[in-house]
Amino acid sequence: MNHIFDWIFAQYDGVATHLVTLEIIAVFFGFLSVWFSKRENILVYPTGIISTAIFVYILLVYGLLGDMLINAYYFAMSIYGWYVWTRKVDDSHYIPITKMDALDKKWGILLFVATIILVALVYTTFEKFNSWTAYVDTVTTAIFFVGMWLMAKKKLENWTFWIIGDIISVPLYLYKGLVFSSLQYFLFTIIAIYGYMAWKKNLNKSPQTLLK
Repeated sequence: MNHIFDWIFAQYDGVATHLVTLEIIAVFFGFLSVWFSKRENILVYPTGIISTAIFVYILLVYGLLGDMLINAYYFAMSIYGWYVWTRKVDDSHYIPITKMDALDKKWGILLFVATIILVALVYTTFEKFNSWTAYVDTVTTAIFFVGMWLMAKKKLENWTFWIIGDIISVPLYLYKGLVFSSLQYFLFTIIAIYGYMAWKKNLNKSPQTLLK
């Protein structure tokens, strides 16, 4: 067991202590956010805002521009999602979980393509296309952008995008040396699978509370 811990912390050799501490805090709140999302709990948004705000700073320091854009976008979409989730369909029920319709699919495709183009331009401008991880990062950014947008709209399919993006991110972050973040995405994958099943059971049901 000691060898495992030695290996994990060896990845942070030379990294400022405050960055390691901030990453652990961000991972903790990120985990809480995904857990609350699985439960269709409104606390998904305040916890997510804390996590993403910290990650924007960390990723800026590391120069991971695509990942930084993801978290800046999450921050903005968390505010939007907070508003959407608290809308009511009547005096005692909030908006339900639904599936994507034809218009959602068209906007999802457009958002995916637009994100690929945007991130590619950012990486090209800052000459960051110097590793295979940059290309993978471009794709995962697009996947997560669509996933976050769908979650804010309470669409069941958001979990499919999270699962795909999380599976790709586990080895990607491990390769980058962000061990705790890699572990976070591994746990996210498991929660996302359960989240999909939980949301599917509540499909088209309008909740009476968002704190459960």
